[in-house]
Amino acid sequence: MLLPLPTPAEMAVWDRETIHTVGIPGVTLMESASREAVNVLLEEYGDVDGAAVYCFAGSGNNGGDVFAMARALADLGAEVTVFHTRPKKGYRGETRSNLLWTQKLGVPLVHLAGVNLDGLPQPDIIVDGLLGTGFQGNLREDILRLVRAVNRLGERAFVLAVDIPSGLNGLTGRAQPEAVMADATATFQSPKLGLVMPEAMPYTGALHVCPIGIPLKVQADNPVRHHLITGAVMEALPAPARDMHKGSAGHVLVVGGSFGLTGAPHLAGLAALRSGAGLATVACPAGLADAVKAGSPDIMTLPLGAGTAWTQDMAAEAKAELHRFDAVVLGPGLGRAPEAMAFALDLIASCELPMVLDADALYALAAFPERLETLPEQAVLTPHPGEMARLLGISTAEVQADRQGAVDSFLAACGATLVLKGAGTLVADPDTTCVSPFAEPNLSVGGSGDVLSGLVGALLAGGLSPLHAACTGVFWHGLAGRALNHEFPARGNLASEIANMLPHAAAAFTKELETC
Repeated sequence: MLLPLPTPAEMAVWDRETIHTVGIPGVTLMESASREAVNVLLEEYGDVDGAAVYCFAGSGNNGGDVFAMARALADLGAEVTVFHTRPKKGYRGETRSNLLWTQKLGVPLVHLAGVNLDGLPQPDIIVDGLLGTGFQGNLREDILRLVRAVNRLGERAFVLAVDIPSGLNGLTGRAQPEAVMADATATFQSPKLGLVMPEAMPYTGALHVCPIGIPLKVQADNPVRHHLITGAVMEALPAPARDMHKGSAGHVLVVGGSFGLTGAPHLAGLAALRSGAGLATVACPAGLADAVKAGSPDIMTLPLGAGTAWTQDMAAEAKAELHRFDAVVLGPGLGRAPEAMAFALDLIASCELPMVLDADALYALAAFPERLETLPEQAVLTPHPGEMARLLGISTAEVQADRQGAVDSFLAACGATLVLKGAGTLVADPDTTCVSPFAEPNLSVGGSGDVLSGLVGALLAGGLSPLHAACTGVFWHGLAGRALNHEFPARGNLASEIANMLPHAAAAFTKELETC
C-alpha cells in the first residue's frame, strides 16, 4: 500500500547499515546499482552497440556507479568516454576501485578540468552521475556549467540520470537552481523523497526504481517516515458483499451549506454516494434544504432550525441525530458567519464519529487554534494551501515553499490526520507522511475539494482508519482526475464530473491491475 520514500539522510543510514553492520561490501552494492542502471538504459533506449556514450562521473558514489556502468556499456559495444570531475588520484574507496578497473579495460577517461565543453562532439547517450542525492545548497559555478553542457548536448541525446538528476535536491525535488533534464532516471532501492515531488517531474523523465540488495531487515530496523501511496490502497478496499444493503454500506452526514454556497455540500454528498456509501444526508439550515438537494432524489437532507442561516442552537439538533450516521463531513459551504463558526466548533467538540473537517470548518479552527490540540485522532483535516496557511498563521507562499515543513509544524500541535491538498498531495499523521503520485490539472476546479471530502467521508463510514481512508481517498481522487484528462484534455470538466467518474476510475484501475 505504501512504498518507502527515504530522505537522503535515511538512505545513507540504509547504505551504512548494509555495509558496516551486515557486512555486504560497498563495491557489491555499486556493482548491482551499475548493472540495474544499464538495464534501464537498454529498456528505455535500446541496443547500444556502436552508440557514442558520454559518462559524466562526479567525485562521490555516483561517480563509482558511472565508472562501473562504463565497463558494462563498453562490453555491449558502445563507444564510451568517461569525463570525471576529480583528478584520478583524488578518488577513494569503491569509486577508485571502479575507476582503476575501467582504466585497465582501456575505456577512455578524461579529466574535465581541461575540456572545452563547447567543443565536445554530439553523443548519442549521456549518463549523468555528477551529483548524488546528498547534494544540498546551490550548484557551484563549475558544476553549473557542466549541467548546462549536459542539457545542451542532451537536446539531441538520450540522457540517463544515475539515482537523481544532478542539481536536484533529494529532499525537496527542487532544482538548485538548475538541474540535468533526464529522459530517464535509475534510482536505487527506493525513490528518494524529492524524486516524487511535483517539482522534480520535469527533470526525472521515466523514473525506474532499481533494487540493489539493501536487505529488508535493514529497512525494517531503520524505518522511514515518508511513503508513496501506491495502487495497493485500491486493492485493499473491501469487496462489496452480495447480501449487503444500504444500511451496511455506510451512512455519511455532510454538514454545510449557506446562502450562495449550497453546491458544496451537495457535491460532498454526491461523492460519498459515488464512492460506495449506502446513504448520504446533508444537514443544513431548513430554508436551504431544497437548494442543497438541487432536485436530486439520491441525497437526503436533515433540515435544522427554521431559517436560512446557521445558529449555534442548531448544534443540539444535529448532535441528537448523530447516532444515525457512521461518519461526518463538516464544513463544505458552511459559511464564515460567527454563528456558523460557533456551530462548527460546538459540533466538533462533541462529535465522537469519524469526521472530515474541510473548508469553513477549517476557517473556524484557524480562528481558535487552541482547539487543534483537542481534536480527536479519528478526525481528518483536508486544507488547501490557503487554508493551511491560515491554520499555521503564515502565508500561502510560505506553505508552498516548504509543504513538508508546513505539515510537520501542524502535526506538532495536532494528533489528527492531515491532507494538504495540491499537486503531490501530502497525507500525514504524527507517525507517517504519505505522498500522492498524482498531479492532475483536471482536479484544479472549484468543488474538487468538496468531492474529496465526501469521498474520504464514505471511506471512514466504511470502517477504514483515518490514515487509510485519507490515503485511499487521495489516490482514488487522483485516478478520477487522470481519467477525466482523456475526455477533457484541455480541462473544462466540472467537479460533479469528478464525483461521477469515481466508480469508473476505480473499475478501470482494477481491470488494469488484473491485466498486468
